[in-house]
Amino acid sequence: MDKNKSIDHQLRATWQAVAKLYNEQAAKHDSTMATAFVLLNIDYENGTPSTALGPLMGMEPTSLSRILKSMEDKGAIRREKNPEDGRSVIIKLTDYGKEMREVSKESVIVFNTKIREHITDEEMEAFFKVTSTINKLIADKMIYQDDKIDKKAV
Repeated sequence: MDKNKSIDHQLRATWQAVAKLYNEQAAKHDSTMATAFVLLNIDYENGTPSTALGPLMGMEPTSLSRILKSMEDKGAIRREKNPEDGRSVIIKLTDYGKEMREVSKESVIVFNTKIREHITDEEMEAFFKVTSTINKLIADKMIYQDDKIDKKAV
């Protein structure tokens, strides 16, 4: 199969380009795309339970722990006991974290605005429909329904 006609190749190549772009922007602020992603997923006012962050972002606990430690060391977040559950911790943004969250948010807005300047509403609608369908097929386990792979399709 021609890699340029392979859906997974296009998705991966595009995501790698987006990640590189975001990491270049984040580096200007001594940060990373992963850190910015965490900042954007922490509730601005009330914080977010640490146990909810991983599933919210689709991130493994060990990766998230490493990022949270780095963010805490840089003064972007603080950990507070969860008043509703003493066994868990709420991750809250510091003033610096809120500033960095706004920088991250602005980067996402600029990215989306610039892309939308070059893509019609109909194309965006089709893009979202396609990605939604792919995600649903994967979530519903409709891609590989058993262990057999049709070698003719590969």
